[in-house]
Amino acid sequence: MSSSTDSSHHVSVDSGLRAALIRRRRLTSDSLARITDTERRLGLPFCDAALCLGLVSRDDIEAAQNGGHNAGLAKVMAQPDSRLSIVHDPYAVRSETVRALRTELILRSQSNAQANMIAILSPCAGEGRSMLAAELAISFSQLGRATLLVDADLRSSRQHSLFAADNQCGLADAIVSGQPPCMLSVEGVQHLSLLTSGESHSNPLELLSDARFELLIEEWRRQFAYVVFDTGPVSLYSDGLAVAKSAGRVLALSRAGHTPYSDTRDLLRRLEATRSQILGAVINHF
Repeated sequence: MSSSTDSSHHVSVDSGLRAALIRRRRLTSDSLARITDTERRLGLPFCDAALCLGLVSRDDIEAAQNGGHNAGLAKVMAQPDSRLSIVHDPYAVRSETVRALRTELILRSQSNAQANMIAILSPCAGEGRSMLAAELAISFSQLGRATLLVDADLRSSRQHSLFAADNQCGLADAIVSGQPPCMLSVEGVQHLSLLTSGESHSNPLELLSDARFELLIEEWRRQFAYVVFDTGPVSLYSDGLAVAKSAGRVLALSRAGHTPYSDTRDLLRRLEATRSQILGAVINHF
C-alpha cells in the first residue's frame, strides 16, 4: 500500500517538473520528441534525458524545482477573457442562454460513471465555435464538477487567447511525446482545467487519429465529469471528424446569415461516418 502511494507521488512530481521545464525553456515539439526517444532508448527520466541532449541545464532543473514550483507542483493560472460573460457577467443574456444549453445537454447526457464528452463542430471559420466551447466548459464547471476544456484545433487555435494562457505546451505536444499533458487551472473558475493546443504541427489530422490521442481520451473519461473539445472548421479540414469519432458525442454549430446551408448539410452527412451521437444543433446569432 505504501509503495503504491510513493510511486503515485513520484509520477506527480515528475509530471509537474517536466511541465515547469517545458515552460521555462520553451521546449518545442521536436525537442520533446527527441527527449522522449532518449528516455526510451536509455531508460532515463525526463530531466536526465533533456540534460543529456543539452536542452536544459542543471540550473534550469533547480529553478524549476525551487523557484516557485515547489517539487514541480506549479499552480499555473489561466485568466478568462472579458468576452467570456459567463464568468464576468453571469446574469447577462448570453450567460443565461449558455446555461439553458447546458441544461439541455445534461438532460441528454449519458447515465454512467464516465465523463460526458462533447465535441463542438461547425462547417466554417468565424462561427463562434471556440467561444461556445469555452462558455460551455465554464458552465459545466460551475456545477462543481471537474471539467476539462481541450483545444483540439491544432491549425488555428484560440483557447489560449481566450484565457491569456501560454501555448508552448499543449495537446499536440502530449500526443507527440506520449507524456502527460500540461493542464492549466483557470483563475476564478475552480473546477475547470484547460488544455491548449500546443505548437502548430504539419500533420494535425494524423495526430488526432493517433492511438495516443485515444489513450488520453480514455484517461479523461475517468478523471473528469465533463470534457468539451474545440475543433477546426470541417469544411476545410477533417480534424474535427477525427475528434468527433473519439469523443462520441457532437454539438453542431452554425452561424445565422453566415454558414451556407449546403455546408451544414455536408457536415451532418460526414458526421454519419464517425458514428458519433449528434446531441443537437445550435444557431449562433452575433
